[in-house]
Amino acid sequence: MKKVNLIMIILLAGLASRVNAQFIVADPAHIATSIVNSINQIVETSTTASNMINNFKEVQKVYNQGKEYYDKLKGVHNLVKDAKKVRDAILIVGEIGDIYVNSFQKMLSDPHFRYEELTAIANGYTILLQESANMILELKDVVNINGLSMTDHERMDLINYVYDRLKNHRNLVSYYTRKNISISYLRAKKTGETERVTALYGNAEDRYW
Repeated sequence: MKKVNLIMIILLAGLASRVNAQFIVADPAHIATSIVNSINQIVETSTTASNMINNFKEVQKVYNQGKEYYDKLKGVHNLVKDAKKVRDAILIVGEIGDIYVNSFQKMLSDPHFRYEELTAIANGYTILLQESANMILELKDVVNINGLSMTDHERMDLINYVYDRLKNHRNLVSYYTRKNISISYLRAKKTGETERVTALYGNAEDRYW
């Protein structure tokens, strides 16, 4: 994982030195595929664990292994325009993972959800995460040898297309999270425990709640 992370950062950093904004030829696995493989590992873990709790513990392990990469990627600056958009698209996938792991961890300690409901919510997050992997995979054509046949305009159009879809997808994951939390809030309202829910997830002006 660390080797892949280093290769990807070097690849993106190398793009900054290209004044003509062209992507260097590289093995597609260096960027899009490696990200997708990491997400697929989470998805596979989610579908093979013996139960929902063990499932999420394993998801956390995989997530934490990749988080170091996302944190380092945030510090890569001075990229040319198209490389910066690729980096930002990858970071959105990391943000989707943040929403899933951090929010669902809180839901596990929320007494207003039944076990079956938590299982269904986790499955929903898994599907959403897989969809984000499918989107990032579309960026392969930007960095592999086939991408050489693309003009700068076509390349940028593809990057923008994937980036915009991922932004909308992140908003969908955020909405999915808020809707699930709202169920807990409504149940807590009936029992006079709304302060407990607010303390768990944060105030209404916070990012995901």
